[in-house]
Order: sequence, then C-alpha cells, then structure tokens
Amino acid sequence: MNCYLLLPFMLGIPLLWPCLGATENSQTKKVQLPVGSHLRVKRGWVWNQFFVPEEMNTTSHHVGRLRSDLDNGNNSFQYKLLGAGAGSTFIIDERTGDIYAIQKLDREERSLYILRAQVIDITTGRAVEPESEFVIKVSDINDNEPKFLDEPYEAIVPEMSPEGTLVIQVTASDADDPSSGNNARLLYSLLQGQPYFSVEPTTGVIRISSKMDRELQDEYWVIIQAKDMIGQPGALSGTTSVLIKLSDVNDNKPIFKESLYRLTVSESAPTGTSIGTIMAYDNDIGENAEMDYSIEEDDSQTFDIITNHETQEGIVILKKKVNFEHQNHYGIRAKVKNHHVDEQLMKYHTEASTTFIKIQVEDVDEPPLFLLPYYIFEIFEETPQGSFVGVVSATDPDNRKSPIRYSVTRSKVFNIDDNGTITTTNSLDREISAWYNLSITATEKYNIEQISSIPVYVQVLNINDHAPEFSQYYESYVCENAGSGQGLFF
Repeated sequence: MNCYLLLPFMLGIPLLWPCLGATENSQTKKVQLPVGSHLRVKRGWVWNQFFVPEEMNTTSHHVGRLRSDLDNGNNSFQYKLLGAGAGSTFIIDERTGDIYAIQKLDREERSLYILRAQVIDITTGRAVEPESEFVIKVSDINDNEPKFLDEPYEAIVPEMSPEGTLVIQVTASDADDPSSGNNARLLYSLLQGQPYFSVEPTTGVIRISSKMDRELQDEYWVIIQAKDMIGQPGALSGTTSVLIKLSDVNDNKPIFKESLYRLTVSESAPTGTSIGTIMAYDNDIGENAEMDYSIEEDDSQTFDIITNHETQEGIVILKKKVNFEHQNHYGIRAKVKNHHVDEQLMKYHTEASTTFIKIQVEDVDEPPLFLLPYYIFEIFEETPQGSFVGVVSATDPDNRKSPIRYSVTRSKVFNIDDNGTITTTNSLDREISAWYNLSITATEKYNIEQISSIPVYVQVLNINDHAPEFSQYYESYVCENAGSGQGLFF
C-alpha cells in the first residue's frame, strides 16, 4: 500500500511526501531545500497507514496511533481528532494519540474517512503542530453475494440451432472490492439446463450444447449460479433464472392424416360449387405452417382445389358440370406443400404429401328432355278435323325412365296425345291464320313436378280453294246504235 507523510513548513502549508517503505513506524524525513531558501524545516507528525476492517465484531477496534515527533512522553501534549466521523465513528486517546473505531463499518456504504489531527501543548495551550489531514480506509471482507441486476432474463433462439449458438449473456454484480483479493471475482455455473445449454464460467454467456426441437418442447428454464472468490471455499453465491424460448423454423412438411376422402356432388350443382374440404396438418406454426393445395391427378379435369389461407384447408370445387347418367363417380389425387420454404430447409420438403379423393355424383330427378330445342311442322289448309300435324318426343334423362305425358298450352285448334302426336281439332284456313305458335309441355308421370316445355311452330299451307273475285261492283254504259267492237263506258 502507498502511504504519505505530512511535512509542515513555515507558512503552515503541509506537504504530502511518499513513504520510502512500508515500515511499521514511518517517520518524517528531512527535506533538502535549495540554497538560499527562507523556509525552515520543522519536525512533524508520525503515524502508520490506517486501515479498519468492515463489519468488525468488537465495539472498540484499535485503528492506529497518531503522534508528533516532539512528543517526549511527559504527558504534556493533548491530541484531538476532527472531521466527519470524529467522536461518532472514531475516537482518539488524547494522551497517547491512539485511534479507535467504536462502531461497525460497511465498506460498500463508505470506503474511506478523511479526518484531521491536532496536537496542543496543555501547558501553553498552543498548537504544537499544524492541523494535518489523514485518511482511514475501510478494508473489504467478502460480505456481499453476487446479484443479477438485470432480471428477469428471457431469450429466444431458433429451434435446431447448432451447438455453440449464442443464446444470451447474464451478468452478476458483486459489491465487494474488486481490488481486494478475489472477493469480487465471479465464476458462473449451470445449475439447471443440461444437456441443452452451457455457460461460459468467466463471461456468463449461455450457449446451446445440443440441438432442440420446438415441436417436442418449446421453452426451457435455465438456472445460472454466480460464485465470488472464483468458487473457492467460503465463496458467496447468487442465482438467476433464464426463460429460453424456441422460435419455429420450417422443419416439418404438411401431411395428410387421412389417406382417403369421400365426397359427393349433385349433378345439378353449378360450376364453382364447393363440394367439400380436405385438411393437412403441419407441426410448425405461423408462416411456416401456411400451405398450398393442388390437384396432382385428375384426368377428367372436372375438379379443382383452392386453399383457404385462414383455416389452411383445401376446398374442392366443381370445375365442370357432372352428369350422373354419363359418369357417376370420380377419383382424383391431391397434394399439399408449404407456401414458404427456405432453401436450406428444402431437405425436409423433398416429397409432398398426397391423398386420394373419391367423389360420388348424386342423381337428381331431372325434367323431361326433348329431342329438339323446337319443332316446325307444315299442314295444308282445309284438312279435316283430326288431321296429323307432327310428332314431338321427350324422355326422362334419369335411370328410372318415367313415362311422359304431353299437353298443348292455350290452344283450341290442336291436340296432342301421350305419344307426342299433334293433330288438329278444327279445319284450318290459311287465309285466316298462316302460322300457329304452340307451347308443348312434357310432364313425368311419376313426378308431375318435373315439367319441360318447348315451342312448336305450325305453318298452314295454301290450297286453291277460292275463285277470283272483283274487288268491287262495276256498272257499264253503251250508246244505242253502237257498232260492233265499240267500247263500254263505266
């Protein structure tokens, strides 16, 4: 330890001079002054370095002794102690100059005290030495355990991170004196968290020591201990907990848990109709679980799959209308893959998961179907009642092939039987009506609600059934005695 001696000069200015050794009783040394100096060297104070341990157990601890080298031991000198702590924390024996600490000290609250000393000749009442300042240092003992001041600790690290990946650094603080031995030298160790984590002993850096899968466990509690005195016997310790969460990486592909789906679609469904949903499952979360569905195999190109990005379901839709009588079942294969895949994680997604979908077409009782969209017939006028006009034909497209009944809507001139044969009910006159527009209705016998109608056009053809007629009555005149070939007058 360094120490300093106070050398008094005339003008009353003390000079701190370093000791030349750590002797028990260091005395002032004579100072060689320049030739011609008017300052006179006086003998001065003599004392040891003053240290007092913190947390002392005695009520009166001897710190050291102050004395003047003028003191010859005849008890004519009186020593006084001045400054902050004098009389309350420290006292002095006025006769001997011995200083005592009278209460426990805490270095972490105050590490040194600056006091002043004075010596008086009791016979004259005058100061023997100039008032001098000295320091009492509080020496450290290991009375403070390490503390983690930045709690709580929480860290996030990607799952499947390689060994040695930095997670977080924890730091403890020790209030003891770092320059006093190893009292504040810390050593970190892992109390809980093996075998997945490790901690660097001198830095408190936590690293991964084994790969972890978030889908198996997504968070870990790690307990770190800090010991002072670099872990030697008698060291004090403190602990902290660190919550380490694993963030997700896309290391799982979506998989269909069902290898077969059975769906149905009505043959009357329009294109764009949703006929059902399929669902794949991904153990990842968030963006890593977003997926896209598609048709892998559909020779008929009748169906499609779109993705509901909110529910992550695949919606099977009708791309083309189906007909039960033409084809009543279909088989398609669907596949699913993630929407976002990093290049370095492609090894987890080499083969897409697939599923097979069987689709059954449901038969619907459809109305009768006419063979033609419309009919045009011809018939000569003046044909007798009950004459044949033409035949229409409709069939039930369903498998049961219901018989068909026909009717003519709003016509008193024509009739139709159950075979679709149209006949006249009256003689037709082209000069009255050359065309007739009919509406023929076909109704299923087994389900009268199934009805279809088509237009039928009947043209009445002309026959020569009228003699020529003048458009008006004419009167003519001729003169008497008119000759042969002479014209008439009208």
